[in-house]
Amino acid sequence: MHNSLRRLDLNLLVTLDALLAEQNVTRAARLLNLAQPTVSLQLGRLRDLLDDPLLLPGPRGMSPTERARELQGPLRDALAALESALSPVAAFEPGRSHQTWKIAASDYATTALIWPSLSRLRRLAPYTRLALVNKPTGDYAKDLENGLIDLALHTRDEAPPKLRQRSLIHERYVLAARRGHPALATKLSLKAFCALEHAVMSPDGAGFVGSTDHALAAEGLERRVVLSVSNFNSLVSALVHSDLVAVVPQRLVKHEPALHVQAPPLAIPGFEMLMLWPERLHRDPAHMWLRDLIASTLETTGAQK
Repeated sequence: MHNSLRRLDLNLLVTLDALLAEQNVTRAARLLNLAQPTVSLQLGRLRDLLDDPLLLPGPRGMSPTERARELQGPLRDALAALESALSPVAAFEPGRSHQTWKIAASDYATTALIWPSLSRLRRLAPYTRLALVNKPTGDYAKDLENGLIDLALHTRDEAPPKLRQRSLIHERYVLAARRGHPALATKLSLKAFCALEHAVMSPDGAGFVGSTDHALAAEGLERRVVLSVSNFNSLVSALVHSDLVAVVPQRLVKHEPALHVQAPPLAIPGFEMLMLWPERLHRDPAHMWLRDLIASTLETTGAQK
């Protein structure tokens, strides 16, 4: 920063703006709600600082010097810009906004958390846009801080530290298969469950181990996982067109009419889903509105249960 700015009192610039506008110390003092001697003293400090008389006595008051004339326009613009920057943030108007939001969400998070809010979002903020991206968890913090994404939806146990967060839902696992699956016509034993052919959903389509396998391992058991897919639609299609079964989050399949859903024959720990955002957006009116919309929609629809 320039040395002259380090020594500058912002109040002096406000006084100079008033003096150049009024070209009269008494009227400037009245405008600023200050005593005339105070304004005269500040004018003296400005003259010393800028090494220019600024205002000279004239037949009809005071006349600005050439230096003062050069300062008047830029000074007025700078004070107006500063005043605008420091003014209270305008309220967000969803019905008129053209905001674009970028949300990092997995296939599951999109289905369970975004789709319930989508129709309400379109109705209340019809000119806004929503971009959904699937990103590695390790990139969340950096991308949120850098503005590449505005919001992330993820499980609590893998949430990056130092981000703002809000709990959305607690999820549980269910066993899903096609309707009419012969193995699910009667109560399913744990042994029979392990003998079935299972499908799993893995972000990269290459994983064959999940929460169910960890719960089985604690009992000294294992199951037969024969298919790994990378997205929910592929998993549902596989279940509908085969005798494969899958243990999945309940919200993924509760509205799938082609699937039969029941509790698995062993306890499998569920998980909690969070919204994550950076400090820079914590008080942003548009961002606050979006966060509240998602959370309140889940509360209203009972999706948090």
